[in-house]
Amino acid sequence: MRVGLSAQLLSLSNTYRSAGIHQYILHLLCTLPVTASGWQFIAFVGDRRFQPPPGLHVRYSRWPTTAPWGRILWEQGIQPWLARRERLDLLHALAYVTPIATPCPTVVTVHDLSFVRYPEAFRPLHRLYLQTMTRRSVFQARRIITDSYSTRNDLVRLWGVPADRISVVPIGVADEYRPVPVAEVERFRRQRSLPDRFVLYLGTLEPRKNVMAVVEAFARWVQTTRDRQVWLVVAGAKGWDYQSIFARVQALGISNRVLFPGYVPAVELPAWYRAAEVFLYPSLYEGFGLPPLEAMACGTPVITSNTSSLPEVVGDAALLVDPYDVEAIAEALARLLEDKELRQRLREAGLARARLFSWERTARETIAAYRLAMGQNSSDQ
Repeated sequence: MRVGLSAQLLSLSNTYRSAGIHQYILHLLCTLPVTASGWQFIAFVGDRRFQPPPGLHVRYSRWPTTAPWGRILWEQGIQPWLARRERLDLLHALAYVTPIATPCPTVVTVHDLSFVRYPEAFRPLHRLYLQTMTRRSVFQARRIITDSYSTRNDLVRLWGVPADRISVVPIGVADEYRPVPVAEVERFRRQRSLPDRFVLYLGTLEPRKNVMAVVEAFARWVQTTRDRQVWLVVAGAKGWDYQSIFARVQALGISNRVLFPGYVPAVELPAWYRAAEVFLYPSLYEGFGLPPLEAMACGTPVITSNTSSLPEVVGDAALLVDPYDVEAIAEALARLLEDKELRQRLREAGLARARLFSWERTARETIAAYRLAMGQNSSDQ
């Protein structure tokens, strides 16, 4: 079996655009070749800094595909020709869109339908492209992969996609997300001049992530406690409408208790999670919700939303809150910050939960989806 992997969105740059989908693509490229012996995987990559692992064949694009229009032209114009030249049996589009015309069957991964659920968060042309081309790709593909049942249900409910055409394949958490000795955590805190105790939010600063509720809830907790040692750290790249978050911190009078360190490079993420006393992530909508899982894998107690995919990711190993209820978020913060035994229970439960998610599992279940796309039994060897 010769499988092509459309990986033009892979980016090794230290920007917020290298998170999320980049992690999915990177880890899948590295684990698929060692999961399916006897199969051949050919990855179509634009970033020439990517060094392929043993067993993965790479075809680098000859023109820049970092700009959206360059990538679209490559995917729709060059990729079908390459699929024919490489004699592919199957082409897997790793993010939303397949070519309109291909010489072989396709599989497409749809990570979420945020551009349908929250269209105001996207530029008009970007939104139109994703809505039109993702919908077409979904109905054209032999098989659809989603990261969660939540996204599968969105496809069924919003677009009428038959559920039996969709494989739910949870994504994994990398090995570097793990606890380390306390001395190493303290050393990182000193290096970054971080408080001894802080609540961490980590993600893009934009309305869909509900960062405003993080700020509001922390301010409410500050008003009800005598504890002056706990800070709020809001880490992440500036997204859409980030200015309103800074303005709200000023208006609430908590500027002396809030840090904005900006974008955190992927290599540093585990250290930031470990240094935090609590990880707070009340996002309004997630196709999977990797940050809470990464935090749990590092041994940090988590508060997250009871909406979209987040409950199926964290299970009963985190405190779940209504992301629209600031008072409920503040109460969860109070419970966790003031109850050391609860933090320890959630730490242990989170570590156990995170062990259920591995990239090896993601690769195995992706191979099973390929087999279904080719009319084979998912357990065939």
